[in-house]
Amino acid sequence: MTQNPDFRAAILALALGAFAIGTSEFAAMGLLPYFAADLSLTEPQAGHVISAYAMGVVVGAPLTSILGARLPRRRYLAALMAFYGVVNLLAAMMPDLATLTGMRFLAGLPHGGFLGVAMLYAADALPQGQRARGAARVLLGLTVANIIGVPLAGWMGQSIGWRWGFALPGVLALASAWAILRVAPRVGGNPHARPWDELQALKNPRVLWVLAVGAIGFGGLFAVYAFMTAAILATSQAPAYVVPLTLAVFGVGGTLGTWGAGRLTEIMGINRAAYLSLAAMAATQGFAALVVGNWQLMVLSSFLISAGAGLVIPLQTRLMDVAGSAQSMAAAMNHAAFNAANALGPFLAGLALAAGWGWRAPGLVGVALTAAGAVALTLSIRYDRAGSAAAARA
Repeated sequence: MTQNPDFRAAILALALGAFAIGTSEFAAMGLLPYFAADLSLTEPQAGHVISAYAMGVVVGAPLTSILGARLPRRRYLAALMAFYGVVNLLAAMMPDLATLTGMRFLAGLPHGGFLGVAMLYAADALPQGQRARGAARVLLGLTVANIIGVPLAGWMGQSIGWRWGFALPGVLALASAWAILRVAPRVGGNPHARPWDELQALKNPRVLWVLAVGAIGFGGLFAVYAFMTAAILATSQAPAYVVPLTLAVFGVGGTLGTWGAGRLTEIMGINRAAYLSLAAMAATQGFAALVVGNWQLMVLSSFLISAGAGLVIPLQTRLMDVAGSAQSMAAAMNHAAFNAANALGPFLAGLALAAGWGWRAPGLVGVALTAAGAVALTLSIRYDRAGSAAAARA
């Protein structure tokens, strides 16, 4: 079975949307000093803008899944991207903290719904044994954003104003919405679906276990990433170019790791690929803790922790198997779980730093969270096996 050329073009359009999302989400962190200064905010106040986006993702994942249950996937995805583009452009025009925070919350709403369903759409476009590869192709847009989009938005914020850094992903999102409507085949969607049936995913223990693996296990990556540049600046005499270099190699690692995770999931199977990813995450986070103070090795660790963090691919593939008819909700909630990890990891690492553990603390916290994710994965697999054994006895 070969992939339809229409689907190849559609996957590129979806990857452009993921690129816009990745640029908007991660560039906001680099733009923080600029909009804080322009709007006369303290850094903690400006941090509310970042948190508001993550909150929007968590709220928007179930909400958009319910509202879009009856829509064909092509129209649903294009509508989410169009909304994302408009709200990002509006954020670039906001005059104060309250309005900017509100717009960033709204910008987070389509995040999980778009990425989750886009990965489902791409997976369905490929043969059964290559579903993980399709999901990985969409997610590559998110990782490539860290190589190209985030540095470009950061340069725009520094050179011509922070508002341009928010406007860039808005324009990219609108281009993605247009491309989806033009090239995506008219497949999927159930006009007779009952939107509230999507909520059944949140009552399915098998789905909840998978989400727990992501929310806990992926927290380790964010524990290290959130304090990576701060650790370099505080513990080494690194040249000025090292911080953007560190962020760029993080993006390169994530791109290679996502591509590799798709292939490994096909070759090894979902569970083995998930365990391998968790083991790689723990090893690279431990390495990050050991090399604090040596900026050359810290740049290398930035690449390694990102390259080893392909967990999202086997988890997304596993969700396709266990979500039943609530595929959209489960896929969207997977990205909400990763945003929960984005809150949990830095929070715990921050507590460890405040307790005086030093700059090795984020890496050590990362290892602990990744190990906890492995425990959650084991419990998830045991729950499945127990359910299968009970069904066989019946």
